[in-house]
Amino acid sequence: MSRIGRKPVKIPSGVDVKIDGQTVVVKGPRGSIEKRFHPDMKVTAQGDVLVVERPSEEKPHKSLHGLTRSLLANMIRGVTEGFTKELEIQGTGYRAVKQGKDLVLTVGYSHQVEIKAGEGIEFEVPAPTRITVKGIDKEQVGQVAADIRRVRPPDPYKGKGIRYLGERVRQKAGKTGKA
Repeated sequence: MSRIGRKPVKIPSGVDVKIDGQTVVVKGPRGSIEKRFHPDMKVTAQGDVLVVERPSEEKPHKSLHGLTRSLLANMIRGVTEGFTKELEIQGTGYRAVKQGKDLVLTVGYSHQVEIKAGEGIEFEVPAPTRITVKGIDKEQVGQVAADIRRVRPPDPYKGKGIRYLGERVRQKAGKTGKA
């Protein structure tokens, strides 16, 4: 992890970074993100790069060093490009519909499941069986996608349910009758 931590994070033009003690605020064209980092890690801006320094060579500090650098890089990437997660729905009659900002899923329950779009999260439904979750915070986008998948995880016998785009679900053999 320490090799990752040693790499400086380049700040692109149009992105403003403010460091206030352990809190880092990154503002860019897509919005702003604020995160608080571990008190042992020292984040400094040197020109157009961010540098993360650790106090010692102990294993926890090495791990935190790489983690802090990765989180900073994700914050900068989020406010410039953003993050997306795509999900697909498989099953007869299963579909998704966008209502306003929220998402309504019909996935075989007696009722429709409504998922609210949180702050900084945006849903797109390019097809009734495709969902795209977009946002500037990688952690938040991944969590919302996981929550959507948790509504109806893929069934190991028939393969019906909500899965990430390209996810392979191992099919189990069903019960066989006596010969």
